Amino acid sequence: MDKQLPQLDHTESSLPFLQDKPDSPCAVVLRDNDSLLLIWVVVGCSIVKKTVGAVVSRKHPEPYYGTKIGPLQDFAHGIRGIVYAVDETTIFIKGFSYDGTGPDAFFWIGNSPRPSPEGIIIPYPEDYRERDPPVLKSHNNTDIILRLPMGKRIRDIRWLSVWCRRFTVDFGEVFIPPNLEVPKPRVLPEFKRLAHGLRSDNITILDAKTFYIPNLHYDGAGPDAYFWVGNGTEPTPFGFKVPNELGSFEPLRGYLGEDIEIQLPGTMTVYDIDWLAVWCVQFRHNFGHVMIPKDLDVPPALGQTKISPPWWYNPTTTTTVPPAPNNCREFLDKRLQVRWIMKGDRVEITLSARIGDDKYMAFGLSGDNNKAQMIGADITVVFFDKDLRSFRAEDYYISHLSQCDGKSGVCPDERIGGRNDVSVLHGDRTNGVLTIKYSKPLHTNEAINDRPIPESDPVSVIAAFGPLNNRTEANAHTRKDRTDTDSQINFSDLNDNQCTLTVENLPPEDGILSWPPAKIIGENTFYVKIGPTGGAKGYSKITGLPSWGTCYYINDLLIPELFVERGQTYRFVVETGESQTNPARFHPLYISDSSIGGFKQLNEEQQRQQRIYAGIDYDSNGEPFPIATGRYCEWAHKSIDRALESDTFENYKATLRLECDDGQATFFNWTVPMDAPDTLYYQCYVHQNLGWKIRVVDPGYISQQNGENVTAGASISIPTETLSVYLMTIILQTIIIWQL
Repeated sequence: MDKQLPQLDHTESSLPFLQDKPDSPCAVVLRDNDSLLLIWVVVGCSIVKKTVGAVVSRKHPEPYYGTKIGPLQDFAHGIRGIVYAVDETTIFIKGFSYDGTGPDAFFWIGNSPRPSPEGIIIPYPEDYRERDPPVLKSHNNTDIILRLPMGKRIRDIRWLSVWCRRFTVDFGEVFIPPNLEVPKPRVLPEFKRLAHGLRSDNITILDAKTFYIPNLHYDGAGPDAYFWVGNGTEPTPFGFKVPNELGSFEPLRGYLGEDIEIQLPGTMTVYDIDWLAVWCVQFRHNFGHVMIPKDLDVPPALGQTKISPPWWYNPTTTTTVPPAPNNCREFLDKRLQVRWIMKGDRVEITLSARIGDDKYMAFGLSGDNNKAQMIGADITVVFFDKDLRSFRAEDYYISHLSQCDGKSGVCPDERIGGRNDVSVLHGDRTNGVLTIKYSKPLHTNEAINDRPIPESDPVSVIAAFGPLNNRTEANAHTRKDRTDTDSQINFSDLNDNQCTLTVENLPPEDGILSWPPAKIIGENTFYVKIGPTGGAKGYSKITGLPSWGTCYYINDLLIPELFVERGQTYRFVVETGESQTNPARFHPLYISDSSIGGFKQLNEEQQRQQRIYAGIDYDSNGEPFPIATGRYCEWAHKSIDRALESDTFENYKATLRLECDDGQATFFNWTVPMDAPDTLYYQCYVHQNLGWKIRVVDPGYISQQNGENVTAGASISIPTETLSVYLMTIILQTIIIWQL
C-alpha cells in the first residue's frame, strides 16, 4: 500500500503542508485512503512510515451542500437547480439555470401559502453598488449562494421563487418543508489556558472550515507560534499550520481581546481534525487548545463565510498590529462608556460601567430621532445573570413608561411576540466594572419592535442604568440614571472617540467617587494597623471588591499600593491582633498572589493554589500558621462614619482616633524574590478582602522616581507613637537575643 514519496528539496517552501521537521532533514504528511494519518519521515536514504492515528470520518458524504430542500419547479424561462439550506440564513442553489429574459425578475421569498407579491427580494449578487438590487441575469448551470435579508431565517419563510415583480409572475419555485432541520454552527469551549496568557471566549465552528475566536488574548512572545490542527487526544508536533485572520502563515502576533476568524487550509475540514491549538513549532510547546467533538453537523464550507481583513489592515503597509478601538462615547455623567464598530450588516457594541450584579445597562435608538425619548425606543438591556452565572443581552421595545405586562410597557421583544435579535459576544467583570459586548443587526424583519440602524447617517441614541426585577427584567430607573438630552451617533464612523476616561477609571453608578488611591514608594518599613474601610469612598470603590467594614491601614494610609523592588528587603511592623479567640480583632498579615486572601478559610487544595511569599510558616505536622500576630491597633471613629462628608482621606482620618491595646508589635522581614510577579497582595490570614496590591518593580525603579515619596499627594510621616513602639520592640527583641 506504499505510495511513491515525492521529490523533496529539503526546504519548507517546497512542502505547503510540511509543518514540522522532527529530528530529520524533512517530513511530509500524506493521507492513505482518508482513513489513517501517515507521517513519511526521510532519514538519510531510508524512508520510515509512521501511523499517527485514525482520521475522523466525515459525517456527510461529499460533496455536501447542506440540508436538501428540493429542485426548483420550472414554470417559465428554463428555471432549473437543486436548492439546499446551508445554515439558518443561507441558501445554496446547485446548477441554477435561467434564460434571463424576464424584465423584472428576482430571487423572491415569503411566508404566504404560495409565491405572491407579498414577498421580499434576495439581492443577487449581494455586493451590488446601485441603490436598488439588480435584475436577475441569465445563468447556465451556475452555483448560487443566497443570503436571506433583513434578519430572515429559513424557518421564517415558506418558499423561494424566481419572481417577475412587474408582471407578478412566478417563473419557478420550491417550498420549504416545515420544521426543516438545517446545519448550525457549533459552540466549543474556550482555549485551554496553558502558556503566554492565551485565553479566549467560547470558540464557534461557523462552517466546515471556519473558526470564530472571540476575545482572543495572547502575549505574542512565542518565537515560532501558529494556529495548529491535527489528530489525537492532544496537540502534538505532527500537525498543520492554519493561516491567521489575514491568511498569513507568519508567526502569530500578540492579541488583546480581538475577535477573529480563521479558515483551515486546502481541502481540510473540521471533520478531519481532533483539536485546534496555538503551538510553538520550534520548541514543540502547546500554549493552549480546544478539542473538536466528533458529533459535528455544521454548515458546509461553500464560500458563504467570508473572512474580511480587519478594518485597520492595509496590505500596502507592514501594519500587522491593530490600533486600539477608536469609537467611544460617554453617557450619564461619564458613568457609562459605549464603544462600537460596524461589521457588515451588524454593529458590535460594548457597554462598560461600574455597577452591581443587581443592575442593568441599557443603550439603543431613541423613540424620536431628534431628542431623547423612551417611548418608541429600540434598546438593548445587558446585565450579569447571577442565577445563570452568565452575561446576557436582551432586545427591548418601549411602548409605554410602565413595567412590562406581557403586552406593553418596557418589554423584552420575546415577551411581546418578537425575537431577541442581539447576541452576547463577550462579558467581563474586573474591579467592579461590568463590560458586555454584543452584536445587533442593522435591519430586522420586525417592523414594530425594532428600528433600523442607519448605515451612514447619525441617529439619536439613549442610555440608562437601573435595577433588575425578580424576572431579571429592566425595572424603573431614577431620573439621574437616564439620558435627557439628544445625543447622536453615526455607527459607520471609524474615529469618533470622545471618551476622556479609561474603563478602569469609570466612576461608580451612584456618582460617588473614591478618594485617590494611596501609593507608597521609596519606603523600606511598613507599619500595619486596622481601620474602617472609608464607607462609600474607600475600600470597595478603590478595589471593586466587597468589604466587611475593616481593612488594613499601612503607614496610616487606607490600603495603599506598596512599591517594592526585586532583591530588596522590607520590614512589616504588624499591630493587627494576637488573640485567636476574638476573630474580629485578629487579622495577621501575609503576602501572596491572591487578590482575596483568607488563607485559613481555604481547604488544602485551595491553599495549594496560592503562592505564599511571607507571613505564613508551617509546624512540624505541616499545618500553616501566621507569624505576624502583634498587639491590636485600630483607627476608630470618634463618632459616626463621616466618609460621605469627607472630600479627602486626610479629612476623613481627622474624624478617627488611634486606639491600641497593651502589648507589643511584631514584625517580619521580606526579601522580594527576583522572580516575583509584577503584582502581589498583602492580605489577612483569617478574613478575605482586607488588603490590596503590592507593585513589584525591577531594581533601580524607585531611585528613578527622583527620591519622591508618592502617597496620594501627601508625604509620609511616621507618628511618634508608632515610631516609639517600633523602637521599643527592636530593643526588647535585641535584649532577648542577647540574653539567649
